[in-house]
Amino acid sequence: MKTVLVLGGYGNFGKRIVENLADIEHITILVAGRNLAKAQGLADKLQPAVGARLNPYVIDINAGDFEARLKLAEVDVVIHTGGPFQGQGHLVPQMCARVGAHYIDLADDRRFVCDITDLDALAKQQQVLLVSGASSVPGLSSAVIDHYCQQFFVINNLDIAIAPGNKAERGEATVKGILSYTGHAFSVYKGGLWQDAFGWMEPRKKDFGDIIGKRWLANVDVPDLELFPARYRVTDSVRFQAGLELPFLHLSMVVMAYLAKKGWVKNWSPLSKSIVKASNVFMPFGSDNGAMQVLISGLDRQKQRKTIKWSLYAPGGIGPYIPTLAAIILARKLLLEQTAADPVFGATPCTGLFSLADFTPYFDKLGIYQKEDVFG
Repeated sequence: MKTVLVLGGYGNFGKRIVENLADIEHITILVAGRNLAKAQGLADKLQPAVGARLNPYVIDINAGDFEARLKLAEVDVVIHTGGPFQGQGHLVPQMCARVGAHYIDLADDRRFVCDITDLDALAKQQQVLLVSGASSVPGLSSAVIDHYCQQFFVINNLDIAIAPGNKAERGEATVKGILSYTGHAFSVYKGGLWQDAFGWMEPRKKDFGDIIGKRWLANVDVPDLELFPARYRVTDSVRFQAGLELPFLHLSMVVMAYLAKKGWVKNWSPLSKSIVKASNVFMPFGSDNGAMQVLISGLDRQKQRKTIKWSLYAPGGIGPYIPTLAAIILARKLLLEQTAADPVFGATPCTGLFSLADFTPYFDKLGIYQKEDVFG
């Protein structure tokens, strides 16, 4: 019987992962975190209807006994959902490797994801797989581009955007991560050069069409900005933006970014709890529909201009499931031994480990749908 431990297992993303792995028979899922009552509550809620055995497990990644508790659990796979990952360091994946457990996280922090390769030698020595960024970015976003990139002789531009609905559940850790770079500089590949962009600035409106329509977007710092220029040999630019559905909230963030850029506010993240509470006042407004769009532009195999627009639509409040799907897919592969005949060991950002087709059963089950548009 294999055991998977979900850190933050009763949280916003963790509970969805537990729910989606619980149909696997003959495994144990440890709903892990610092709060025994919350962990027990989720286990009790799901247990009567599932095939896996669900147990609560108290563990704190910041405690001195973390490695000992991890070793005691005798786990095969650890899924880390406990953000924010900004400034967290790689102690958790390092400890997982040392106890011989595969590791998956939902990090979207650029440094955390890109620098996971520092643990590659240890992971190979211990014969485990450490994967960072098994989420919307770069897990899903790279799977989309991998799906289409063979149609191109050269890719000139990648433009990726995410637009959640205002009524979507939002965790404080996610908001804190975004606020940590709001108004601060980070490197982007633009015009064939590495240049500075600023978090939550350069606002623009983008038409997502279908159930979404036009939404405001602004700069966000994600691993894709660092990984994709080289991975896809992009000649001109890689852009990634996200936005809030309500213009008032979105443009307020732009103002906050301007204040931070000018140095009038050093860092907004200490105010994350208050900002989440304030934003929740506006939860009754807007919709619970979200979308993601990937625009790939370049020359096709005949060296003619080509643009592919891939759009993903998540109606009815199911958007928060999307960041969990890459981790669920990868965890199932590891638990059910559906990876390559020759096991892959090492430490890597979440790219090239599965295909876009692996997401389709989950999209269909949840009512998420895709659209593809091709322009000459």
